[in-house]
Amino acid sequence: MTTLQDIGLLRLAAQHLAGPRSATPLDAVRRLAAVQAQDYPGALVSVALRTASRTRADVDAALDAGDVVRSWPMRGTLHLVAAEDLRWFLDTVGVRALNGIGKRWANLELDEAQAERARETALAALAGGGRATRAELLAAIAAGGVPVTGQRGYHLLWYLSQTGTLCLGPTDGAGEQLFVLLDDWVGGRPPEREEALAELALRFFTGHGPATVPDLVRWAGSTARDVRAGLAEVRDRLEAVTVDGTEYLMDPGTPARLASARAEAEGVFLLPGFDEFVLGYGDRTAIVPAEFADRLVPGKNGMFRATVVHRGRIVAVWRWEGRGGTRAPAVEPFTELPADVAAAVPSLAAALP
Repeated sequence: MTTLQDIGLLRLAAQHLAGPRSATPLDAVRRLAAVQAQDYPGALVSVALRTASRTRADVDAALDAGDVVRSWPMRGTLHLVAAEDLRWFLDTVGVRALNGIGKRWANLELDEAQAERARETALAALAGGGRATRAELLAAIAAGGVPVTGQRGYHLLWYLSQTGTLCLGPTDGAGEQLFVLLDDWVGGRPPEREEALAELALRFFTGHGPATVPDLVRWAGSTARDVRAGLAEVRDRLEAVTVDGTEYLMDPGTPARLASARAEAEGVFLLPGFDEFVLGYGDRTAIVPAEFADRLVPGKNGMFRATVVHRGRIVAVWRWEGRGGTRAPAVEPFTELPADVAAAVPSLAAALP
């Protein structure tokens, strides 16, 4: 029997936040299919928390080696994905972000000819394994005759990445990610669309389950039709449970993972903002009471706050205050925190990757 209370605990186990962690950052990212990376430092922490070494240095190394890449694979939003997965993400769900681009171009006074001129400039600037910072690449595009003022520069880099020319690769000495040509950085051929949709469904429900079909539709920015088509191919590899009339799908091994790590799962977790434990689901009622949901993203401004999780439920948000040796976590609980939960926060914050 699975209850709503169990959903959050099972998700902690499925996401490798509780129980054995992933062996490498690549394994952690591949298991989740994609990791929200709008907040780049937070994304590095999210992946590190799910790996055996728990170090950001290993995540940095996976990005510098090209095992993991950062781009806009779906929903027009930055994510980390395994390098071999980027092409099929772009071809299946990423392409949907291009809907309505004409209106955006009109607002920015851009057109297809300018976008293609920017593509030619980027290809020339990065030919032969070249790398460039955002500022360097935008300067080259501007020198090539395409204005990059205002939001035009960001949109052009987004568009060239969304359409398979660019992605973000290794970092420079200052820790800034560099743009590279996707063809130079990502090898292999993507699977056919039907196979890719099946892989997307399997990966999502394995790494995020228990989750629902609408969760995957929302997470991937896909359509219910495509999600159900992919799911039909892999449903026999997943386990279904029904809680309060809602069907959830997950890896059949997840209940056993939770059983072996239940004490840990019922403990306290400190997660960065935009973590997949929060962002991975359209319906978050299993992990946060509805009356407190707006605390996660105040004013619905799209900026998801860092969270405190206890017994599989989000019980508070938190942030760093102070600097250097005076830096400490400031917690904003939804209700009064149990003494042991409040006491655990400082040491958990100090131990974050």
